[in-house]
Amino acid sequence: MKESEYLEDRTDLVQKLQDFPFFRNINPEHLLDMLRLSKLRSYAEGEVITQEGVYDSWIYVLVYGEVRVFKGNSELARFNESGDTFGELAIIDGEARSATVSATIKTKCLAIDASFLDRLPLEEQSAFYSIFYRMLAEILSKRLRETGQELAQCKEQLRLLS
Repeated sequence: MKESEYLEDRTDLVQKLQDFPFFRNINPEHLLDMLRLSKLRSYAEGEVITQEGVYDSWIYVLVYGEVRVFKGNSELARFNESGDTFGELAIIDGEARSATVSATIKTKCLAIDASFLDRLPLEEQSAFYSIFYRMLAEILSKRLRETGQELAQCKEQLRLLS
């Protein structure tokens, strides 16, 4: 992995980030706060980005490339669109990573240290937390719907096999 320094005072990135769905509703000042504890990380094909069972406070936004999410030998998902987000479960519940994520091709991610939330001024924390967690809820809601659809298809296939 290659990574940049922290992206402090990178006002040039604010407009680009607002093009990603995850950042659309965050005001520019809060994006700059977030960038202070963010890095750009580049990964080679096959390189592990997050490891199942590890504790950390990073959430990732795909800039380009493709990642594979897997548990054991089972692939759970692939993400390949700019703005796709992963690593959010460990941020929400503080538990260890539930799956391993690796790059399938040359990949670049914005890695955000979610501990930045605790470093915001108290008067700004409530508003930012509500926006941030609403975005995470939207991501999880979409994934839960997709998982429900896949489960229904699997059950139907099992029914046809029996």
